[in-house]
Amino acid sequence: MNSVQRSILFSAADRYGSLALFFVATAVLSRLLSPAEFGIYAVVNAVTTVIGASFQEFGGGNYLIQKRELSTENVRAAFTITLGISLAIALLLFVLAGALSDLFAEANLKRGIEISALNFLLIPFSGTISALLRRDMKFGTLAICNFAAGVAVALVSIGLALVGFSYMAPVWGGLAGSVILALALLAGHRDFDALRPSLVEYREIVGFGLYSSGVSIINVFYNLAPQLFLARILDFASVGLYSRAINLTQVFDRLVTQVLNPVVMPALVAKRQAGEDLKTVYLKSIELLSAAQWPFLIFVAIMARPIIAIWLGQTWLEIVPLVRLLCIANMALFAACLSYPVLVAVGSVRDALISSFISLPPSLLLILGASFFGVQAVAASALLTLPFQAAVAVYFIGRHLSFGLKDLARALMKSGLVTAATAFGVACCAVLTEAGMLPSLASLVLALCAAAVCWWLGLLLTGHPLLHQLHLAAAGLIRIAPKLRPSRSAL
Repeated sequence: MNSVQRSILFSAADRYGSLALFFVATAVLSRLLSPAEFGIYAVVNAVTTVIGASFQEFGGGNYLIQKRELSTENVRAAFTITLGISLAIALLLFVLAGALSDLFAEANLKRGIEISALNFLLIPFSGTISALLRRDMKFGTLAICNFAAGVAVALVSIGLALVGFSYMAPVWGGLAGSVILALALLAGHRDFDALRPSLVEYREIVGFGLYSSGVSIINVFYNLAPQLFLARILDFASVGLYSRAINLTQVFDRLVTQVLNPVVMPALVAKRQAGEDLKTVYLKSIELLSAAQWPFLIFVAIMARPIIAIWLGQTWLEIVPLVRLLCIANMALFAACLSYPVLVAVGSVRDALISSFISLPPSLLLILGASFFGVQAVAASALLTLPFQAAVAVYFIGRHLSFGLKDLARALMKSGLVTAATAFGVACCAVLTEAGMLPSLASLVLALCAAAVCWWLGLLLTGHPLLHQLHLAAAGLIRIAPKLRPSRSAL
């Protein structure tokens, strides 16, 4: 296995471990907390994330990853800028906590925001070390640290929810995870010399950060805006419902996209420096991603009711139409995880900001208008906003990589056929479920089997390149399996 494949393997171990914890914690917390309590937590998380994103990328990890020749002074300057900004954000959140709780007419927000602000005191340490480990493709170390943090989040959140901490349980759980992550990374890295304050190389970092932070601000705010709008215009129960629907819709991101995200940018930068054709890399990548993402989202959309009933419980069946709308809309984002890394790799982070400014403000206005008509209208608005955002991003990337609509259609044609085959198999099982012939669990298991068979047949009949990649991955796992087993002499 080459370094990129090995990195993806370790990243997958990291994300799937975290995903397993997420599934368990979500299933338990959904039965301990009401939609309104989840709504308060979602708004606390949204407010702190938006304010943090406003400044965090000035000295963030993306600069450290994309820098061709990274010196100790670069690392120190990035750490120092991040430290100063993080301290300012923590102080700002403490000061604004009362005003923000008044804005949303919810006194409980104040305490949640104040506790969440403490996370920013740890970000300079965990963020800098994580970026250095990603740059060096040391995803095994990252996986261990992230899993330890995930265990802390799950245990503390569930434990406090059981003893009546309500919406504060996941808030304290998030802080516990941040503490464990920072301590684990510091213990594993041990190069504290790079974390000394210095501003010798600050100019280049700030220059990169102006564009990078701009992209981060507008994208983070867009992703969290529906929850903020719903909290202000409707109620916190609506926020809780929408938040849970988003969580289910984004399971594919947790399964695949978040596995690739830590690897994509350093891998693309390396390929660019090696003189490889990024157009070919990009088109092959979206062909592979769409063949996995589209069938998955179609499966979730069709089987939303039994999935929600089993995972979250009967209380949350109200989100079934939201999940279906969001799944269909998210199919437009098959290349989303590549957009920013590709533009950075070609040296055009400025275009990443411009494309966001073109596509996201109109989308925000549409979401704001939809908020007055209810949570289902907000979900339905994604059917317009997400394809528009995808089209703008692909246009900018196409200008740099010199490809057009025909190239894009050619790359996606086989994936469309595979998705149609998968949808047919799942729809047959859904018909039996709606007719009352199968209970939820049995129908979900049968649909999984049908989806897997039809998906595999679709790959086989179309000769999809993903099939070859799966064979390579399986062969790689078979080769490394003996190395993971303890030797007889060690027993």
